[in-house]
Amino acid sequence: MSTATAPAATGGEPLVAYDDATARYDVVIGLEVHVELGTATKMFDGSSTAFGAEPNTQVSPVSLGLPGALPVVNRTAVEHGIRIGLALDCTIAEMCRFARKNYFYPDMPKNFQTSQYDEPLAADGHLDVVLEDGTPWRVEVERAHLEEDTGKSTHVGGATGRIHGADHSLVDYNRAGIPLVEIVTRPVTGAGARAPEVARAYVAALRDLLRALGVSEARMEQGQMRADVNVSLRPAPDAPLGTRTETKNVNSFRSVERAVRYEVSRQAAVLDAGGSVLQETRHWHEDTGITTSGRVKSDADDYRYFPEPDLVPLTPSRAWVEEVRASLPELPVARRARLQAEWGYSDLEMRDVVNAGLLDVISATVAQGASPAAARKWWGGELARTANAREVEVTALPVGPAEVAELAGLVESGRITDRMAREVLEGVLAGEGTPTEVVTARGLEVVSDESALVTAVDEALAANPDVAEKIRGGKVQAAGAVVGAVMKATRGAADAKRVRELVLERVGAPQA
Repeated sequence: MSTATAPAATGGEPLVAYDDATARYDVVIGLEVHVELGTATKMFDGSSTAFGAEPNTQVSPVSLGLPGALPVVNRTAVEHGIRIGLALDCTIAEMCRFARKNYFYPDMPKNFQTSQYDEPLAADGHLDVVLEDGTPWRVEVERAHLEEDTGKSTHVGGATGRIHGADHSLVDYNRAGIPLVEIVTRPVTGAGARAPEVARAYVAALRDLLRALGVSEARMEQGQMRADVNVSLRPAPDAPLGTRTETKNVNSFRSVERAVRYEVSRQAAVLDAGGSVLQETRHWHEDTGITTSGRVKSDADDYRYFPEPDLVPLTPSRAWVEEVRASLPELPVARRARLQAEWGYSDLEMRDVVNAGLLDVISATVAQGASPAAARKWWGGELARTANAREVEVTALPVGPAEVAELAGLVESGRITDRMAREVLEGVLAGEGTPTEVVTARGLEVVSDESALVTAVDEALAANPDVAEKIRGGKVQAAGAVVGAVMKATRGAADAKRVRELVLERVGAPQA
């Protein structure tokens, strides 16, 4: 009996409920992540790589593929590739070479891409990731190789932004020749229904690693990091791998996860109907959350790889590799372990901080003088709630580590209470100044004048004689009513703990 149902998304294919699909099929995924390297010039010529320039203003005879133009390898790009390979615990090749990957595409002026094929710069590594519930997962990396990017086509007219139905197309070659490292995983097996979560965690961890290495800003919204998501199904874990699809150029963590889920449900419906999954590339549609067919996926033989005749082999010396290894920064996994030990966070607290993307901002706040507990409290509490209400990232709020550390210091020193601090934070977010300036402007400082507090307590007791009598009679919990009256009279500017002590003293009740 078929379990396929039509998806709500317009233009989608029949789907099987995800839980049903993963109960009956074994999911295998693979990820190919293209990373734009942060070099000043292109992979094989001296044209600028700056983002956002006018179309076709950052080109040269090499990046335009003009006859007779000869490439020269960018040494910094090679060094960045070595850094990435070492950080992924790969073996760095003693000799490797570039190859020509032949296929026609309008935004690739040479009609071939200079890449690496059977001799990559780095191979046989891994990246350890942690899922949201703390489950560790090791993703095996097959290779990390150097190549160049293509240009960018813009299809004008039509409803989809794609070539079908467009009036005409424009090509910008500024991006052609920008250095890339492509990081290819081995098939990821055994994840079952958690395969989408593993894919997302891997891409997120890889981005953190790349930024820590300083080799790329890895801004997915600018195309500096793009994931090709491979998915296949098979009837059982011991069966041969199924036919895979490759969803191209997915550019957010959430979309990586959604693309895997969609393809699992779609392929299950195809198999349930007795069909065969077509080996093809597919396009991801962010608006509808579906994939659609692109082109039949070529095998390696179809690209007619052969060694690039205009470039000599790369032979990174072992001395250079070790020099690069010695310059590696503290990697994200080691940094998190160190910070957790220094801050005294539990595993759950640290996981929440990492999952919320707060590690760097909390670290910066602690560096400004806040305690780790206070930094986590304000960023993960009040500020996180504010960001959620405004539908922005917490780090996009108009407050920084210095202001949060200053706020925490005002609370710790006793100048303001926690309740006052929330009001102060509102003022800071509203652009009223620093926390100290808001405290002064709004008159929010705690009443520290003992005589003023005594007067306020006496007035509250006089106004509530029955409550005072209950306290004298041993019902100490009744002091809360008087404390509340004093806090109201002082507009929350009194220290509630000290007020309670004074209430008990004034009525002659024992301190509890």
